[in-house]
Amino acid sequence: MRRLRYQVACSLDGYIAGPNGEIDWIVEEPGIDFDALFAQFDTLVMGRTTYEEVRAMGFGFHDKRVVVLSRTLRPEDHPGVEIVASEVEARVRALKEEATEKDIWLFGGGQVFGRLLDAGLVDTVEPAIIPVLLGGGIPFLPSPAARTALELRSHRIFPSGIVWLEYDVRRDAA
Repeated sequence: MRRLRYQVACSLDGYIAGPNGEIDWIVEEPGIDFDALFAQFDTLVMGRTTYEEVRAMGFGFHDKRVVVLSRTLRPEDHPGVEIVASEVEARVRALKEEATEKDIWLFGGGQVFGRLLDAGLVDTVEPAIIPVLLGGGIPFLPSPAARTALELRSHRIFPSGIVWLEYDVRRDAA
């Protein structure tokens, strides 16, 4: 079964965006090969807010299947994007069971992360810790959230000061 991986930039004090959704604090890191990164995935799953923000910035989805979890977006207004309004956990479970070698990128959205983590669907947690303290904003994992045990799989340190961590979600203990 392929993995659902929560991979996101995060400030050192635990925010994935500033108070107004700003991400201008994310530093450029030439050592990160974004083509190789995107090649690991064939599907991006995200919430409505993340989808609308990255689309407004002109972000290209690199020919990936995009699945947006939203009760308010109308599918006919977003051709080429799968809008999932109900039975979210069942749809994500079905995505994980598809016969493909590529993983699913849980592409931002702390609330979506919390929901799918609570449902036991997230396999890895991979924050790229950016060397900045925001002091407030959109949290990496909104409260309340269940305690979840993680096991360090790998880490990388980049010249910009970014520390990229990769944890497996432990299913045997919390």
